[in-house]
Amino acid sequence: METYQLWNVNFLNQILDTMAEGLFTLDDQGIITSWNKSMEKISGYSEQEALGSTCHLIECSRCFGKECPADINKCGVIKHGKTEAKECFIKHKNGHNVAVIKNARLARDDNDQILGIVETITDLTELKKAKKTAEEAQKKLKKVYRLGNIIGKSAVMQNVFDAIRAAANSRATVLIQGESGTGKELVAGAIHYNSAGDAGPLITVNCSALSETLLESELFGHVKGSFTGAHKDRKGRFEEADGGTIFLDEIGELTPYMQIKLLRVLQEREIERVGDSKKRKIDIRIIAATHKNLYDLTQQGKFREDLFYRLKVFPITVPPLRKRREDIPILVSHFIKKGNKRENKSIKMVDTQGMKRLMEHPWPGNIRELENAIEHAFVICNSNRIELQDLPVEIRENQGHLRSSSPINDPIQTRSYSADKIAKLTKSDLLKLLEECNWNKAEVGRRIQKSRTSVWKYMKKWDIPLQKP
Repeated sequence: METYQLWNVNFLNQILDTMAEGLFTLDDQGIITSWNKSMEKISGYSEQEALGSTCHLIECSRCFGKECPADINKCGVIKHGKTEAKECFIKHKNGHNVAVIKNARLARDDNDQILGIVETITDLTELKKAKKTAEEAQKKLKKVYRLGNIIGKSAVMQNVFDAIRAAANSRATVLIQGESGTGKELVAGAIHYNSAGDAGPLITVNCSALSETLLESELFGHVKGSFTGAHKDRKGRFEEADGGTIFLDEIGELTPYMQIKLLRVLQEREIERVGDSKKRKIDIRIIAATHKNLYDLTQQGKFREDLFYRLKVFPITVPPLRKRREDIPILVSHFIKKGNKRENKSIKMVDTQGMKRLMEHPWPGNIRELENAIEHAFVICNSNRIELQDLPVEIRENQGHLRSSSPINDPIQTRSYSADKIAKLTKSDLLKLLEECNWNKAEVGRRIQKSRTSVWKYMKKWDIPLQKP
């Protein structure tokens, strides 16, 4: 029997020494009676150093400085029978603090007499290191994959991010160039909101959406009586942007007269309201954008060369999506998250066939087309993943542009236009298309194989309002 008890004690000690958690016991006088291997590792104190000492040895931040454990009867464990597991620090033998979770429980015999206290110590050092590493990795991931609302991990997008950060630290005029749908307005926003002067306003004006007269009034403002309908003085967008940034989208659409007006603003940093002779100083950063090749326009005599060089002090070229295909999966993931939030769905991914087709598509409409494709899929998809048949027909058939599709093979018919039909496009045709596309000008442009700017021009020509009446 005595041999069995000795074996039982040895076996129990081996079990305690294999525990990852630190464990030690105290007798009813608060003296340490056992100290396992993990406690040696966590605290730096050997078993020989710990035995016969008190808890004072590790100076726990939860109780050090109080009377306990000098008087075991005042210990909270004695009073309550246990303590809650909470984070705290213990003092290592070398003097540094060790983050731990400490737990204690009172042990009694069958006669309810106190046998002692059992305490466990969980070392949080590695966990905290892992957490810190994860946080740093997450920060790095955000830094690499996105800037503001722009997402991309490709090398060409890293160059764009670098250019944005450089532009944000300067008040130089910026010219953003890129195809329609590449996110030029997002780049302008990122420059503004990452700059030291982001407290000022960001004012956006689309230079192709208004006639010359209206654009002049919109940008420069006017005084009462300067033209029919000018019933009161009005501040222009340049003045509204004072102290901040003005973003002039589709700058390539400016008329020769407006090009001269803008050149004067860039040179003098002052404006005159329409019908007024008073000059007003403005402190603004100008960011312009175009999907056209301004250099070619200058060679053709359609854009002033002096204005071109004034605008391109700091040029940024936003690459088309076909030049950054490795960004497609993370963009798709981003648009799925947006769609789930908007539609209250729980779509997780695009299946292998669908993603393959997304990676192969030429994306003439760039990121805007990709986002619309995912929105299209959300309408059709009834499972937790988007499949090939959920994508628009031009992507399923791997077309660079929309063609007519058979209503038999395509349950959701997307009307496209032949070259002859486009050439004969009428106001009535455009209004029908706008209704079909819920007044999404980019989608209309894709159907007629024209840019969004061209759609705006048609709307201006036929006095169609930019927004749905």
